[in-house]
Amino acid sequence: MTERIIHDSGSLHGWRKSSHSGPEGGSCLEVLDGHPHGVPVRDSKNPHGPALLFPAAGWAAFVAAVKDGELSG
Repeated sequence: MTERIIHDSGSLHGWRKSSHSGPEGGSCLEVLDGHPHGVPVRDSKNPHGPALLFPAAGWAAFVAAVKDGELSG
């Protein structure tokens, strides 16, 4: 996988908001499960903007670190 940006994330369907996103909107992430080349992540306020594409193992490690509190400041 060399390309790590999906320039028009609106072309993909099935996005879901992060479970940590509040109901008031604001700074929310959306992820797309089941992409064949990794885990796309985008800003929910810009549904046709770019998405970053992370390797699945790297995204899983990041989520686990967040859940374990390893990244709290």
